[in-house]
Amino acid sequence: MTSSSTVRRAAHIDAPALAHLRYALRSGLAPAAEESATFLARCQTWMADRLRPGGPWRCWVAERDASIVGAIWMQIVEKIPNPLGEGEWHGYITNFFVDERVRGEGVGSALLAALICAPETQGLDALFLWPTDRSRTLYHRFGFAGEGGVIERRPAAGSPRRFSV
Repeated sequence: MTSSSTVRRAAHIDAPALAHLRYALRSGLAPAAEESATFLARCQTWMADRLRPGGPWRCWVAERDASIVGAIWMQIVEKIPNPLGEGEWHGYITNFFVDERVRGEGVGSALLAALICAPETQGLDALFLWPTDRSRTLYHRFGFAGEGGVIERRPAAGSPRRFSV
């Protein structure tokens, strides 16, 4: 990533830019069934609400020249308590997108590294996601394993850590 790019945690005020990235990601896969302005308004409201402190959603953004050019989201998922000493919190990674104009410049790697190294991620038993064929090698470079639909990354062996939202 060039020196003019930075990665930081997203805040609710980033919702308009993040909604545009979401639209670019999803509408690039198939024709949109919802009018752009309607979707953007709905998505912006949803994202702003989820990015307020205290909830289970986290997002990291990459900025370049005061514009958000990439984002990665994680939802903290609580498991039912168990008596086996297994971890009871997971992180579901989703909506990972980098603007085509800056792909191949390390932005995606920087976003994924920020998520993996974040303090709130350290207390999770596992990170999991459904990768695209194109993104699978990136995740494997960061320690994710699995060949099927879902891949995961677990912390080093040891006793499970406690986590709270």
